[in-house]
Amino acid sequence: MDRKITGQQRPWWRRPLALGGIALALVALFVWRWMPESGSTNIVAANLDIGQVERAPFADYLPVRATVEPRLTTLVGISISGQVERLLVQDGAMVIAGQPLATLSNPSLRRDVLAQEAQIAGQLSSISNETLAIERSRMDRTAQIELANYDLLRAQRELGIRQQLHDKGILADAALKNYTDEVAYQKQRLAQLRSGSATEGKITAEQQTRLGDARALLQGNLAAVRSGLDALTIRAPAAGRLTNFDVQPGQALNPGDPAGQVDSEGSWKLVADVDEYYLSRVKVGQEASADKAKLHIAKVLPTVKNGRFRIELTFDGAPPDGLNRGQTVDVRVTLGSTAPALVAPVGGWLDDSGGSSAFVLDSDGNHARRHPVSTGRRNPQRVEILSGLSPGDRIITSNTAAVKGDVINIK
Repeated sequence: MDRKITGQQRPWWRRPLALGGIALALVALFVWRWMPESGSTNIVAANLDIGQVERAPFADYLPVRATVEPRLTTLVGISISGQVERLLVQDGAMVIAGQPLATLSNPSLRRDVLAQEAQIAGQLSSISNETLAIERSRMDRTAQIELANYDLLRAQRELGIRQQLHDKGILADAALKNYTDEVAYQKQRLAQLRSGSATEGKITAEQQTRLGDARALLQGNLAAVRSGLDALTIRAPAAGRLTNFDVQPGQALNPGDPAGQVDSEGSWKLVADVDEYYLSRVKVGQEASADKAKLHIAKVLPTVKNGRFRIELTFDGAPPDGLNRGQTVDVRVTLGSTAPALVAPVGGWLDDSGGSSAFVLDSDGNHARRHPVSTGRRNPQRVEILSGLSPGDRIITSNTAAVKGDVINIK
């Protein structure tokens, strides 16, 4: 007799509906795991640099590559046009102040100078003749006064003798009167000559002053004219090493043309270009060091060009031996004292955001999220963190400019 056989019931997880649900859940998990979040970017871990935030001593300094330059450079000037006639020294030679470097030729100038010299010499000769005439007049007036004084003395002597004879009754009154009149005349004559001499002396003194002024003016003009010829000799403006002196015989030069320069040999300064980020922190007087030499900032040129500004440093004491113009030197400028601070490694993340944000890794290391950050001082290795990060945080230090959104999925 036939009877119905009942089969064994399948487990729930082997049922088609359950298998479909499991498959759907696996697909959803896969999508959640491997599909990026909205507003996130996938980046391979090998392409990322990771750094850690920590509390450590922060050395506040600025390294720069400086160039050696003369502390004082004096240009060799051309004050008059001419053609180079002869070179007296070569480029690179040591010179002293006023040393002739080259001579110029200018025939037209020589003719003009000779003509002016002759004209001025004639005027000086006329002044000398006038001075001589004044001196002769003074001497003549003095001689006349001396003669009048002598005549008065002689007349007084004759009157004295006749007065004695008159007192003895030997000489009449009429005869004595002639001698008395002679003495009065000589006194009047002497007084007139002295009065005239005084007046003439005042006039001649003024005339001599004017002649002296005219002579000084003409002599100054003569010196200026002759200096025109002296300008045909190019001279060293200061002592030092002559550089860029590349004029050649036969070359025509005009006033203002470059003819080289004299560098202060042995007296050096360092010139460096600094990133504009440090413009507000670099000050005149700050200390610096380079290869056991002490320096300080002597000048800050605040004009920014191509994102950089220039500073000049001078040595505290004698510069080290062996320095040459154009040589580069590594310099460390001290901006502040070393003190503990919350710091993070420098890197492209600072260039990307300017230090206003950083990507901080999650604990699992698979994601990094953007955090607002406030930064302070920097040196070549570290940047000071003022807010937004904590000790132990791991951040992405490479450039993240290409990241879209605030999340990085690290693969």
